[in-house]
Amino acid sequence: MKHLLPQEAWAWLQAERERAQTAGRPEPLFVDVRMEIESLYVGRPPGVENIPWYEYPELTPDPAAFVAAVQRLAAGQDHPVLLICRSGKRTVDAGLALEGAGFSDVAHVVHGFEGELNDHFKRSTVNGWRFDGLPWEQM
Repeated sequence: MKHLLPQEAWAWLQAERERAQTAGRPEPLFVDVRMEIESLYVGRPPGVENIPWYEYPELTPDPAAFVAAVQRLAAGQDHPVLLICRSGKRTVDAGLALEGAGFSDVAHVVHGFEGELNDHFKRSTVNGWRFDGLPWEQM
């Protein structure tokens, strides 16, 4: 699994999209593994697919269901997949599940969408997708 900082992930995503268009193949799959409510209300990168690693109220991961949902959207096991979550923790487990199922081109966004907590327990102030000023949208 590739571990990409937000700026690196954005550059990788753009390069993969360009390669896909040139080669006439599907664009990379960008997956937000946060719960749907997080993705909608906190914000998310544009064009991301929401496939939660776990969902409320269970809050228990179901790796097989997650992998199956990604497989439905992917063009095959070699389809490039980029994962993002709140802080870059859930994506590691989700990425390992995808690799365990045979996916060969998996990357995740280190620090995720909101990044690590600062000394005052606030996110988006130290690092992360939003902190880096990358494109995002909010419901």
